[in-house]
Amino acid sequence: MSNLFTRLKDSISADLNDLLDQKEQKNPIAMLNQHLRRCEKEVKRVRELIDRQYLLKDQFIKEYHQSTEMAAKRQHQAEIAQRASETELYTFALKEQEDYAQKAERLKSAYDTTVKQLDQLEQKYAEMKRKLKDMYLKRMELMSRENIANANHRIDQVIQPERAFGQSFSRFEESEMYLEQLEQKVNTNYHQNTIDARIREIERQLEKDNA
Repeated sequence: MSNLFTRLKDSISADLNDLLDQKEQKNPIAMLNQHLRRCEKEVKRVRELIDRQYLLKDQFIKEYHQSTEMAAKRQHQAEIAQRASETELYTFALKEQEDYAQKAERLKSAYDTTVKQLDQLEQKYAEMKRKLKDMYLKRMELMSRENIANANHRIDQVIQPERAFGQSFSRFEESEMYLEQLEQKVNTNYHQNTIDARIREIERQLEKDNA
């Protein structure tokens, strides 16, 4: 049963692809517009992801400063507890200072990585926008060529119909010539038959008069 569904799905996909190919051949500009709309959505989606990454970068640096401040604060408290011979308090403050320091280190690393990634993403995003712009220009060129082709086709229909209709026009001329030849042949046969009949009638009249 699964194989049947797989074959059915493949068959439907193939039919859809054929329809899309036919549509593209009939109206390439429409298919290009559809492709451009998909690209526009992708560019917008990438911009949203980059903006979200900027928010994460700001959050990383904020958390980093807070952890750094807390590490410094616990370091100062540990020194006070040590001078006061508060062993338990000293141990707790020192442990907190180490945790905050490690956290700050991780956050700083994450921040630096995010900054580098953002730089790479911005470059790739700029390249995507350039390519999208190039596709816009290509579409304009194709639309211009299509307009010129359509205009020339309509002009040819008015000024040079033999070029616009091509082979159909030639066949029409051939049909006209055939009809003319046929008409001449019919007229010739008619005149020949008429003359023959007239001569026979004259001959009969002459024979009648002689008798």
